[in-house]
Amino acid sequence: MTGNSLVEYWPNYFRFFYKYLEYRIFIAITLSLLVGILDGIGIALFIPLFQLISEGGAENAMKDTSQHSDMVTTFFIDILEIQPTLLNIFLLIFIFFSLKGLAKFFETYMRILYQQYFMRKIRISNISLFSKFDFVNFLQADTGRIQNSFSAEIQRVNTAYKYYLKSIQTAALVLVYIIFAFSSDWKFTLLVLVGSFFLNFLFKFFYKRTKFYSRRYTQETHKFQNLLVQTVSLFHYLKATGLSGKYVGKLKENILKVELLQKRQGVVDSILAGLREPLIIFVIFLAIFINIYVFKETLGAILLSLLLLYRAITFFISMQEQWNSFLAVSGSLDNIALFTAELEEGQEKSGSVLFSRLQKDLKMQNLSFGFDQKELILKDIDLKIVKNETVAIVGESGAGKSTLMNILCGLLKPTNGVYNIDNIDITELHLESFKKRIGYIVQDAAIFNDSIYNNVTFWASKSEDNYYRFLKAIEQAAILDFTMALPQKEETILGSNGINISGGQKQRLAIARELYKEVDILFMDEATSALDGETEAVIQQNIQQLRGQYTIIIIAHRLSTVKNADKIVLMQNGGIIATGKFEELYKNSNVFQEMVELQNL
Repeated sequence: MTGNSLVEYWPNYFRFFYKYLEYRIFIAITLSLLVGILDGIGIALFIPLFQLISEGGAENAMKDTSQHSDMVTTFFIDILEIQPTLLNIFLLIFIFFSLKGLAKFFETYMRILYQQYFMRKIRISNISLFSKFDFVNFLQADTGRIQNSFSAEIQRVNTAYKYYLKSIQTAALVLVYIIFAFSSDWKFTLLVLVGSFFLNFLFKFFYKRTKFYSRRYTQETHKFQNLLVQTVSLFHYLKATGLSGKYVGKLKENILKVELLQKRQGVVDSILAGLREPLIIFVIFLAIFINIYVFKETLGAILLSLLLLYRAITFFISMQEQWNSFLAVSGSLDNIALFTAELEEGQEKSGSVLFSRLQKDLKMQNLSFGFDQKELILKDIDLKIVKNETVAIVGESGAGKSTLMNILCGLLKPTNGVYNIDNIDITELHLESFKKRIGYIVQDAAIFNDSIYNNVTFWASKSEDNYYRFLKAIEQAAILDFTMALPQKEETILGSNGINISGGQKQRLAIARELYKEVDILFMDEATSALDGETEAVIQQNIQQLRGQYTIIIIAHRLSTVKNADKIVLMQNGGIIATGKFEELYKNSNVFQEMVELQNL
């Protein structure tokens, strides 16, 4: 018999399944083993039945007697303490197969339940881990792999679980028949097992190829998902520039690679299916030849062992097919295990001090940041933002504005220096509680393919209190009149990425969502740069009305947007080179003066 791959990998995969199923995996395996054992015993009982009839005839078999072979005598008289009559054997066979049927029902039912539980546990666990994934680690991650791991890979892992348990069940059947075969003729059985052991080296090569192609398949599907994500997100650009056909060519190339890997895996499966039975039959006949011509035994003496071994081989072939099917999707299982480990290792580190509301200020001292210590993006930042102050951050592209904002809102941690919020270091603060008091609006406003109400309230129940807060938020964002003029009002569906509304309306809805949250700090990263002048003026008027009620931090390319800010922070090459009101900076900073004149302000 072969199967080193099963022995080699079984414990590692068991640990993976145990991580999610815990005690349930023992129940599932026990039920699988029970089905195998009951089936094995039930089939094996046909042997004493045939033996009984051949030794005493059907007529004598109906009578109580103890004058039968050692196997019948031992099993029935010594162990069960009943007479081995034809009726008793029939009853035992019926009882064992009935028990097997009952065990099979529970095994199948529990397997379905545990498969659902297993998939749910992996998905919920990994989604929870992903929600707390560190932002820096996310920036360095492969988005195609992330998407593929949450979708197709989970399905393949579920398939792996199914074949894993089935291989255990058939392994139990094999074990039962081998034990019976040993008890009948240990020399013949041992010869078959030794011959099969040498075949294992051949089969092991094919198992390794199956596992190799499974891993390659997973890698290529990661690439496919990555290309697919970019096809959707960059559709506008690809379509407008005539590059969509060329990009689709890359997708087709990847699809062909995936197909080739599936074909190669299919060839390995076909070779295994074709070789397995003939080679094992060859081993059996070689063992028969040695037994007869070397050990001088008769064919009749080994017939019982041969029958039992043939049954064991039938299930062994089935076990190998199931194990190979498991290995065919094991690459996905390996990927999910690694993906989960990376999510666990890359969790965002958070302090324990809960944040309720901003009381005083945000303060940075000697702050520096870089993804690499050798190349700092921000250097020696000293900045204080007082509660309910409107602060604008300006500077050329690459000056470090967005990086500074990402540190202010807690997405990035300082490499050096101090960042305090109400005199509490950011590393000591419970980040989730802090971020709940933050509003964040970017240039490309996040709009979900759902109703206006759900977009603003983030799927809050439509209670009287929540609806009042919704109306107040859209009024503050100056989009109340637009919403109420629509036929479906707040239940209007906005379409994918808000395709049914204009850019200005998207921005106002994004502002309304943040105001609905009842935030303390409102971050706006180039929130109006993509809008026309008239729409920008309206948004600016909305923001102006919010001054003094919130701490507002704005990154702006257009300086007209920030003329009325309480404080303007001018950045260059990762540092702050000037701070003050608009007129003050225009008077004292040549860099700012040039920026103003370039924009004809």
